[in-house]
Amino acid sequence: MLVEITGKRYEERLVTTSRKIAETFEKRHADVIRDIESMKCSEKFRERNFALSSYKSEQNKTLKEYIVTEDGFSMLCMGYTGEKAMEFKERYIEAFNSMREELQRIYTERQQWQIERDKGVVIRHILTDTIKMRIAESPNKRFAYPNYTNLIYRTIFGKPAKELEKDYGVKEKENLRDFFTCEDLNKVQSMEMLVSSLIGCGWGYEQIKQFIATEAVKMIE
Repeated sequence: MLVEITGKRYEERLVTTSRKIAETFEKRHADVIRDIESMKCSEKFRERNFALSSYKSEQNKTLKEYIVTEDGFSMLCMGYTGEKAMEFKERYIEAFNSMREELQRIYTERQQWQIERDKGVVIRHILTDTIKMRIAESPNKRFAYPNYTNLIYRTIFGKPAKELEKDYGVKEKENLRDFFTCEDLNKVQSMEMLVSSLIGCGWGYEQIKQFIATEAVKMIE
């Protein structure tokens, strides 16, 4: 790909590389590196838009290259002229535009995910509060929330929490729900609201389990 999305989550950016520029514009990579290093731009601009990196050659040698941002590309290739150069510039513009749309899609999905995640915290509190208020005191009451959670997870994912944590590679202090998709979160939260309502109506665990197995599963299909 001419352009890619790179960077940590919430810090992504669109970049290309000096090697890809060399290949696309049919130039020697050494010449592109020379063009970057001899540019009459400010050090601030250079630091922001040209990050020195490295790659392994076919001979397994470590060679340098530059990670180049969109602004860096524009500045670097401004001087590349000719009919072919114009064609290659257009291809890069299209590639940057396409990846910008993809990045916007990621941001939009992430915003929706955060809404579902925040909503889920409130719904989870409703479930735990309902358990506290509506289930009679007993030595087993402390197992009520994990039991209902595992019932919901088995219904939706076919596995209890521990198995899902293993599948997702959830580490200590990480939260399993941070690994769920927006759609998964929505399903879990819908089931939690249903379970809270049924507990509030005085239903017991076995009654709720049977209802979910026969009727409530339709909610997530």
